[in-house]
Amino acid sequence: MEHFESWKDLLNPEFYIKMGGFWLILFIIFAETGLFVGFFLPGDSLLFVSGIYAVEIVDQAIGSTGSDFLDTTILATAIAIAAVIGNEVGYWFGRKTGPALYKKEDTFLFKKKYLFQAHDFFEEHGALAVIMARFLPVVRTFTPIVAGIVKMDKTRFLIDNIIGAFLWSFSLIFAGHYLDRLFMDQFGIDLKSHLEMIIIIIVLITNVPIIVKFFFGKKKEETHIED
Repeated sequence: MEHFESWKDLLNPEFYIKMGGFWLILFIIFAETGLFVGFFLPGDSLLFVSGIYAVEIVDQAIGSTGSDFLDTTILATAIAIAAVIGNEVGYWFGRKTGPALYKKEDTFLFKKKYLFQAHDFFEEHGALAVIMARFLPVVRTFTPIVAGIVKMDKTRFLIDNIIGAFLWSFSLIFAGHYLDRLFMDQFGIDLKSHLEMIIIIIVLITNVPIIVKFFFGKKKEETHIED
């Protein structure tokens, strides 16, 4: 069992895996959209690193099947289901609270600017935003709320929610698991020994769209205003 030592642990996926394993991972994935705290919890990096530890995680929780593929599939499926439930809770909350959220004051767990970002993303990409948002930190936390606020069709939202959750979960979990195997077999490199670098790379890659949107989107708006 790991022990909490500093706030840096909250950004380290390996900390959650070793501290609580399977069930804590599911709770974190649910909390990203179900409790609206995804902007500081690890999401993409947690899935990738969980894929590396997939067999150990499943073995400790429910017992290994004896197959790496089945164990990884079980983990990816469970995480996808947790993600679907989280989004549904976010959508329900958006439908119930509606515009009142835009008047809510900022707190440690709620930042209004993220809600506006998710709204702009949803307006730009429409229903497809529910699927795409899964791969974007922060945006995925608030997109289901916005979908609820604008009263997106429940069935359409559920379908996109399921597609996005399974694509997100399976792509990152299996990437982590089999890239770890590939690097070990082909190059003798154990990815577990390079997790800090891997996490940094994942964070940079997943945040590129947001960074580009922030800088270039801002310039585009300024140009439009000048015209």
